[in-house]
Amino acid sequence: MDIYAPSTEKLAVTLLVLPDSSMMSLASALDTMRAANRIANRELFEWKIATLNGAPARLTCDLTIEPDTRLDDDSRGDVLIVVASFNQQHHAGPAHLKLIKRVSRNFSALGGIEAGSWILARSGLLERRAATTHWEDLEEFATRFPGIEIRPDRFVIDGRVFTTGGASPTFDFMLYLIRRRYGYPLAIEVSSVFIYDGGRSATDTQPLVSLGMLEGNEPRVAAAIHVMEKHIDDTLSIAQVAAQVDLSVRMLEYLFRQTLDMSPAAYYRRLRLQTGRRMVVDTRLRLQEIAIRTGFNSLSSFSRLFKSYYQQSPGECRKQSQSLV
Repeated sequence: MDIYAPSTEKLAVTLLVLPDSSMMSLASALDTMRAANRIANRELFEWKIATLNGAPARLTCDLTIEPDTRLDDDSRGDVLIVVASFNQQHHAGPAHLKLIKRVSRNFSALGGIEAGSWILARSGLLERRAATTHWEDLEEFATRFPGIEIRPDRFVIDGRVFTTGGASPTFDFMLYLIRRRYGYPLAIEVSSVFIYDGGRSATDTQPLVSLGMLEGNEPRVAAAIHVMEKHIDDTLSIAQVAAQVDLSVRMLEYLFRQTLDMSPAAYYRRLRLQTGRRMVVDTRLRLQEIAIRTGFNSLSSFSRLFKSYYQQSPGECRKQSQSLV
C-alpha cells in the first residue's frame, strides 16, 4: 500500500512509544489524526499505542502513557511509527531491535520520529536510505551510520520509510500525509484547528535556532544569527558576520543590543557554548573534539568559558547527565 496515494480508506497506525519520549512529538502525530477524524466526521485514522514490554512509558515531562498493547510478532497494520527522544540506546536493546525489524514487515509504511530514527537505524531498517533526525544529533548520526544518506531536512520520505526531526517537523509530515491521502482542504482545516501556519516543506532545513518571531521583528539580526549557525566550528569574526548580511560592524552591534540586549560577540559565544553543552550531554565525543567542533582554540579555553557560563566544568556536566539516566 502507498499511504500517500489519494484514498478514502482508513489507515491503521501503531505508535511504538519509548520511555523518555517527548510529549510534543507524540502529540504532533496523535492530535493531527484525531483532528482529521473529527473534521471529516469519520474514522480516517485508527491508532493504538504500544510499548516494547507492555508497561507504561514515562515521558520527559514526567507524564506516563498507558499503552494499548505490547509490540510483538503479531503486531500489524498500515503504519508503524517509532517515537523516541532521550536515552534511546538504554530503552531498546539488541532483542528489541530484532523484534522491531521483524515486526516492520507486517506494516506497509514505517516511520521514526525524532530519535525514532536512531531506533530504525540501529535495527538496520535505514541502510542505503535517506533519513533525518533531530538537528542536534545529525553529525553523530552520520558518523555512526555511514550507510545512511543523512539530510538536515524537517522530514524525509524514502520509499516506505519516513523520518522526522522532532515535534514541529512531525506536525508538518502529518499535514503532508493528510494532504496527499485525503486532500488539501482537510489538511488546511486540520492546520487551522491548531492555528498552525508554518507552511514548511519536507526539504526545509532544520534550524539550529528557531527564529520565527525574531525574523518578523528584526530580520537583520535573524540573518546574522543564521550566519553564525553555519559557522560554529569555523568561527567568523564579527566583521565577517556583518559583511555577510551587508551591515557595518557598528550597525550590527547596535541592532543586537537593541534586540537581544547583548553584543553579537557575546551571542555568538553563547551559541557555541550551547552547542557544546548539547554535545557534552548527548554524545560520547571526547571533550577535546567538542572544543574543536565549537570553534574554540583549545580544551582549556572551552572548559574555562563553559564553567563560567554553566557553573560547572564540561566533565562535571557530562557526569551529572549520565547519573540522571
